[in-house]
Amino acid sequence: MTQVRQAPVPASKTMGEPTARGRFGEYGGRYAPESLVEACREVDEAFREAWADPGFRGELAELLALHAGRPTPLTPARRLSEELGVRLYLKREDLTHTGSHKINNVLGQALLATRMGRRRLIAETGAGQHGVATATAAALLGLEATVFMGERDIERQELNVFRMRMLGAEVVPVTTGSRTLKDATSQAMRHWVGATGDSHYCVGSVVGPDPYPWMVREFQRVIGEEARAQCAAALAAGVPEYVVACVGGGSNAAGTFAGFADTTARFVGVEADGGAGAARGSLGVLHGCRSLFLQDGDGQIVEAHSIAAGLDYPGVGPEHAHLRDLGRARYDTVSDGEAVGAAVRLARTEGIVPALESAHALAWVIRAAGDGGLPAGATVLMTLSGRGDKDISTLKELL
Repeated sequence: MTQVRQAPVPASKTMGEPTARGRFGEYGGRYAPESLVEACREVDEAFREAWADPGFRGELAELLALHAGRPTPLTPARRLSEELGVRLYLKREDLTHTGSHKINNVLGQALLATRMGRRRLIAETGAGQHGVATATAAALLGLEATVFMGERDIERQELNVFRMRMLGAEVVPVTTGSRTLKDATSQAMRHWVGATGDSHYCVGSVVGPDPYPWMVREFQRVIGEEARAQCAAALAAGVPEYVVACVGGGSNAAGTFAGFADTTARFVGVEADGGAGAARGSLGVLHGCRSLFLQDGDGQIVEAHSIAAGLDYPGVGPEHAHLRDLGRARYDTVSDGEAVGAAVRLARTEGIVPALESAHALAWVIRAAGDGGLPAGATVLMTLSGRGDKDISTLKELL
């Protein structure tokens, strides 16, 4: 049975700022070369100053509204809800400009980069959505963009690669290791070491050295805050009983959870069963932070696998590891086959083709509704983090 009835933790213990050392509990920190430690300090100082500036916040809100298309709607999945015996609501990040939640964070970091006097954005990408969002923001604000992408992901996300290049970004193939997201992130960080003077590293998820896990979560908080207000209007109780989102590094989940941190809503993060960090990882350090990662007996990172390129990461953001330890969030895994089946089911019941990343979260809801993990009639908010256009070729081959 998919058991999810964990006890809520008081809001004061969750989703606040990290400690002065950049920690969420025992996770987080700033494990980086000396040159990047100083660069991270500059980002931290600039972000704190900008986030306290109503002018910066107002400019970002205007961009999110006029360029990204916020607010995104809360859509009741009526036919699927009837089949499952629960009340499922979808937070529609697939309807943003560029097609996923990534644009929320990238517009924030791009504005921050211009405030810091940086002329170029460096980014990593797996599914390509963060890369497309970075290229989009760079074009909008007159910045250069260099995106590192694993060679394997370039092959399976050809459409997004073309979109990035059409927007003027340089796409750099990464041929080392698994040739996926982990190695693209490693290469992007190495590149940043020699380019800190004129470039900003635009991390795409709640991973990396402090302040990135916190900063990215705050830029993605707009998802949870909008959903909180929309649920207050749509639900008799005002708050859903369960909040569910897919987790690779975990930015869409962190942003959604943040909006409900002070409520009794139960949080569920859903990972790929071949790329799980919080679900079955062990303590380690990767890409500048201490968190939970897939490792062998010698502490070496084990390669992840997922049909969804955005979940093909062998760990999880430090705040998710902390939420797991607190019991505030539960993390579970879903197989490739379950995700594909969920994508087809949503398409045929609601007329929505989800990204395969988002389909993992939906697959968990379908499973939990069937095995009793979700009580009959439970209200479930699920963040639909992206649309499935990028995955059509993969789905076509499989189906």
